[in-house]
Amino acid sequence: MQFLNMYADYGYATILSLIALSFVAGFIDAIVGGGGIIQIPALLINLPKTPLLTLFGTNKIAALAGTSISAYQYSKRIKYNFKLLITVSVFAALASYTGAKVVSHIHVNSLKPIILVLLISIAIYTFIKKDLGSVQTKSLSFKKQIVFGSILGIIVGFYDGFFGPGTGSFFVLGFVVVLGYEFVEASAYSKVINCMTNISALVVFIHQGNYIIEIAIIMSIFNITGSLIGSRLALRKGNNFVRSIFLVIVTLMIARYGYDVFLK
Repeated sequence: MQFLNMYADYGYATILSLIALSFVAGFIDAIVGGGGIIQIPALLINLPKTPLLTLFGTNKIAALAGTSISAYQYSKRIKYNFKLLITVSVFAALASYTGAKVVSHIHVNSLKPIILVLLISIAIYTFIKKDLGSVQTKSLSFKKQIVFGSILGIIVGFYDGFFGPGTGSFFVLGFVVVLGYEFVEASAYSKVINCMTNISALVVFIHQGNYIIEIAIIMSIFNITGSLIGSRLALRKGNNFVRSIFLVIVTLMIARYGYDVFLK
């Protein structure tokens, strides 16, 4: 009863909406990333008077919970190159921390047109390249994987700390296009790295007090539930399924950023 009293001020419709959308976000994020394009708007719509940074911090807690579970699920089936994984994770985490520190000083809307153009390019490229991510397409030396992976980690990690929606999808695409990985393998790597960027950004948000713990708890529970189902489905269905979901998510991201840029 005391647990339910934590949500007395929010209303049943708000809590049920956040529960449903957190589940969907966890499900999608576990397959190919991009859960933030559902979870952050869910928070914005249901808690319109809450400061943006507080919503970002609350979203990070729920996202970390779900991503951690899907990372564990993938780890049971995918053999990681831990030297590469750790190196990219460290660079991504440092960049994410920097992005989270910068977000309070720069207006995120200034980047949205650039992100929109990038997303449209990604969608076209992925649609045209029918075999993209179906098999491993490159055999880079370990040194090149470290260099390219670290650059990827810095760019996407900074974006995650600065804004966040679609981070997992950007990591997946980076591992597929830049490093030549299959979609399922790329998704597995992205989950672990995304956990590190979420933790790094959360250090800043929690230190600043930018989170709502009761909302974060309920969203985390259902994000985890969605992640369990999504990661198992991705591992069972394989690369073509993950590629299809990736295209859907990128299309949704284009619609979301297009609305922000041209209509909002």
